[in-house]
Parts: sequence; C-alpha cells; structure tokens
Amino acid sequence: MSRLELFPDTTTIENDALTIGGCDLSALADEYGTPLYLYDRATLDASVTAYRRALNAHYGSPKYGYHYPAESGLTYAGKAFLCLAIAQWCRQQDLWLDCSGLGEIAIAAAAGVPKEQIVVHGVNKSEEDLNAALEHAGIIVVDNLTELGRLVDLSHARRLPDLWLRFQPGLAVETHAYTQTGQADSKFGIGRDEILEAARICRQHKLPLKGLHFHQGSQFRDPSPLGIAIEKTLDLAQALDLGEGWVLSPGGGWGVAYHEDELPQPDVAAYVRFVAEAVKAGCRERGLSLPRLQLEPGRSLVARAGVALYRLGALKRTAHRTWLLLDGGLADNPRHALYGARYSALPVRGPERPVEETIWMAGPYCESGDVLIERLPFPKVEAGELIAVPVSGAYQLSMSSNYNAARRPDVLWLDGGHAYQIQRRETPADLLRRDYELPANSVEKG
Repeated sequence: MSRLELFPDTTTIENDALTIGGCDLSALADEYGTPLYLYDRATLDASVTAYRRALNAHYGSPKYGYHYPAESGLTYAGKAFLCLAIAQWCRQQDLWLDCSGLGEIAIAAAAGVPKEQIVVHGVNKSEEDLNAALEHAGIIVVDNLTELGRLVDLSHARRLPDLWLRFQPGLAVETHAYTQTGQADSKFGIGRDEILEAARICRQHKLPLKGLHFHQGSQFRDPSPLGIAIEKTLDLAQALDLGEGWVLSPGGGWGVAYHEDELPQPDVAAYVRFVAEAVKAGCRERGLSLPRLQLEPGRSLVARAGVALYRLGALKRTAHRTWLLLDGGLADNPRHALYGARYSALPVRGPERPVEETIWMAGPYCESGDVLIERLPFPKVEAGELIAVPVSGAYQLSMSSNYNAARRPDVLWLDGGHAYQIQRRETPADLLRRDYELPANSVEKG
C-alpha cells in the first residue's frame, strides 16, 4: 500500500512537494519553524461524517421490531488532543466532549461547549475536578464507589449532572498492554456487584442515574470482544431497570493505521455495524428499551488529520544504522518510547524519490529512548530537508513535555487553503513563568 494513504485526505504532490489543505508545507515551516504540527479540517470533518453515516445506517434501520431512528451520538476524546480551537470545532460539529479533569473541563467551557455535551471521566477525580464537573458538565461517569460517596455528599447542597456508571467487563480488546482498560485487574471501572451497589446508592439518595459506560482498550481492529462486554452490560441494564431514555456508551478506541504495513485503514462502518447490531439484538432479547448509543471514536476521529513536520539536522552513520537526527521527537511525541508505536514518514520535497536505504529517526534529547521511527525504507536525504510524519493528530501533543526544556511547538489549523495558528510555540519566558527565585538569604547561604 502507498505511504501517501496515511496522510490527510487533502494531501497532494504539487511541484514535486507535499501540500496539505492547499498549503505549501515548506512555506509553513519557513514561517513558523519546526517542529510544527498541522491539523487538516477536511479530514476531521470527513471522519465525523463517516461515523454519522454508519450510525444512521445501522442504528437507525428498521430491524428487530423497534421504531427508528434510535438516538445516537459521538463523543470526542479530549485526551487525544485538546485546545480551544479543537473544542470550538467539537461545538460546531455538535460533538460531545470527554474531559478527564479540571483543565480539560475549563477548555471545553471556554470554547462554549454546551453543558449537556460535556462528559467527565477519570479514575480518581479530585475535589476540584468534581466541583468543575458540577458547574460545567452534563454527565459524570462514576468510576468507583468512593467517588460516588463524594457525589452523595455534594448532592445535599447542589444539583448533580446525569450519572453514568463505568462497568469493568473483565475482558480487554487485543492491543498493547498499556492501552488495555477492560480487563479484570484494570484500574478503570467497577465490577458487576459494585455496579449493583452503586445503583442502590443512587436510588437511595435520588441521584440521576442515566447510563452505563465501558471501555476495553484503544487502537484495536477486531470488534468481536465488544460483543461479550455488550451482553454483560445489557444484563446489568436489565437488572437495574433503567427505563426509557437511558444511555449506553460502549467506549471507543477503534484503530487507525500508523504505518503502510498496517493499511488498509480499519473499517469504521464495520465497527459501528457490529456494535449497533449487538445492542439492538441484545435489547430485543431482554425486552429493554433501546438506549441512546454514544460512541467515543477516540483517535480514529483525529489521528490521521494531524501531521508533524521536522527539520533534518544531521545524518549519522554507525556500523549498522543510518540515523536521521531531527529537531523533535520524545518531547513532542513520546508514543514510541512508551509502547513502541510505529510511524512512517516522507520527505516534503521529492516525496516520490526512490528508496535507497533503511533509516532510523531520532530526536535531539538526552535519552537513548528518544527514537521516533525504526527500520524505515527511505530516499536519500540531506541535512536541512523537511520530514513529514503522518498520523500525528492523537496522543502526541497531549502527552508532550518540556524535557530538556523543550518548547512545545506551533500548531496550525489548515482549512480551505489557509493556515491558522491555533497554538503558538512556547518561549523561554513561558518555561520560566511558573518559577520563583530563591529568597535572597537562601541564595547567600548556598
């Protein structure tokens, strides 16, 4: 499969150079510097459209004796990448927004995301997190009984948002161990017996229990393990007798291809069809009213819309490797260091040049783990060239750091031939903004 298929929908080759969203990548790098992150709006919009078409086709079709269309929706995962502009795009697209704490809630609120569309997750929500959720959010996903006890206390003085209980189904999807979430020993969610106890507490205190949620892992391609979890969750819904208008969120985590060896892209429609048909059939068998089906597409909405641009600083040939040393890496993208994520790349100029050698790409940071790409067939390139790494839209900038006092990069929004800066590059002054000098007497003692 072609490496170019990993790039955003609007990617073309013009004058022997990559363009995205009608923008000249070299010109953008010259103006804003590198590393530089680009988000293509057309690709983001197309991803939402693909999910909505699949939901309309498979959760809105007249099967199993139900009156349709059934309600459904999409939730954007703030943890994938969130800033003011992304939150505003979620509002424009009528997406719900998953926030995992005070910081993400604040961004969503600043962007004007409606309260009823802010969903608050988290395994250990602080008092600040819960207070922000009560003020700005429409849904809190309860992760444990301790948290529920805190909400009971808060309910005496304040009206609570809708509550969903996060079920731990005891089964994960096939993915990296670090991104599995549904197994029996996971830190996420609560088991069946505690779910029943949580529901009893909600009824005792007249709390607004409205839904059930589960999540089994991220970056998977086979939806079949979701079938068992859906069955277990519907059994719970039957036992809890949630009535009309309840919500089922079977999480998300559908995968994307990061490397040409992983193409073709996982089929969104097949994933949605599997989930929708399992929910419809399971509800019919149990005599349950159909829930609102709220999917959390995660990286499959945003990953392929993002591209990272780096400048090649030096080539280094050792006995067994050719290193391309870039001006970014671990600080802006720790995913390879964390769990061996695979990436691909193309030179911006002459992207169709013939492959001449196998290369490793690494960054400038003081860690042997600062490696971005391993064993990639690549054209011959020279210092100073631009390198484009596709599928860089999710879990990179949101996991970025200031390691070695690295400054987080500029982020551009590409739309209709125009580039808009949505985050500026950090400055040395930004790095010092939170710091205080030692008292004079302490310096003198030193």
